[in-house]
Amino acid sequence: MQCSPSASLAKCSLSTSPVNGGGKESAMPHVNITGGCLCGALRYEAGTQTTVMGYCCCDDCQKVSGSGFIPFIRLPPGALKVSGEYRLNLKQQADGRNSDRYHCVKCASLVFGGAPGNPNGNTLYAGTLDDTAIFQPAMAIMTKFKPDWVLLPDGLKMFEGMPQ
Repeated sequence: MQCSPSASLAKCSLSTSPVNGGGKESAMPHVNITGGCLCGALRYEAGTQTTVMGYCCCDDCQKVSGSGFIPFIRLPPGALKVSGEYRLNLKQQADGRNSDRYHCVKCASLVFGGAPGNPNGNTLYAGTLDDTAIFQPAMAIMTKFKPDWVLLPDGLKMFEGMPQ
């Protein structure tokens, strides 16, 4: 993994991923990622080789997902192609960052983060993948907010906050 606790999440990249939680790593193949919302009106695809996959346990992700975390896949700039109508939910964070999340206008499913064409890349929410086996998390961020009842897989690189 090409990420350190001092690297921002947008600048992290994952060229290898843990296998079986045993600390071993293997090359991550080029993957064509497809997915979409519950009703099928909002779809995406992304052909990419460099992604970061993990769990975000921040308060906002808990609220927006109705769970203890959001499983995410970080995409490099230009990788995400979207078809269908979407609605923006924008929230300014305490540190000044904006969290922009996009939902289907018909069924309201949370599908991706970052405006299409965002120069910092985009985030996909792993529950929207057509093939959920693609999701192989390597990290957990914002773990200081993780509820006690959330059990994360062994072998993840843990960050109490947002990697800087």
